[in-house]
Amino acid sequence: MDEGEQAKPVVLFLCTGNTARSQMAEAFLKKYAGERFEVHSAGYEPRPINPYTIRVMEEAGFDLSGQYAKGVRDFLGKRDIRYLIIVCGQAEKTCPKVFPGVLTRLFWPFEDPAAHSGTEAEKLAKFREIRDQIDGRIQAWLEELD
Repeated sequence: MDEGEQAKPVVLFLCTGNTARSQMAEAFLKKYAGERFEVHSAGYEPRPINPYTIRVMEEAGFDLSGQYAKGVRDFLGKRDIRYLIIVCGQAEKTCPKVFPGVLTRLFWPFEDPAAHSGTEAEKLAKFREIRDQIDGRIQAWLEELD
């Protein structure tokens, strides 16, 4: 980093598994404001990214092939987080109210699309619905910041 150049504020999206909602949010914020923020996602209990997440994000023009589930311990307490954005109710319950290095903590509850049962078409429809909700919330938040 050059002298006088400021580091981008870090945004961390947090969910339980880092398999769907937080991955989607990370991709959308990188697309819309990656030049303004350093964007990451993580989970309390990281598991492989859900195949439906990959599929519905591909439909929206995103390649998640380089993405993988990361653990919250990779970030919290190791770097300053300007915005910690929790995107699931379970993570909200589990997450301490105060974390070292976290300046702003936000809670954006989205339904867990992986918990939806039904046919493949019904599951895909739920993932698309949540994807679109996250997309809209990211865009609204960026407007709020401006």
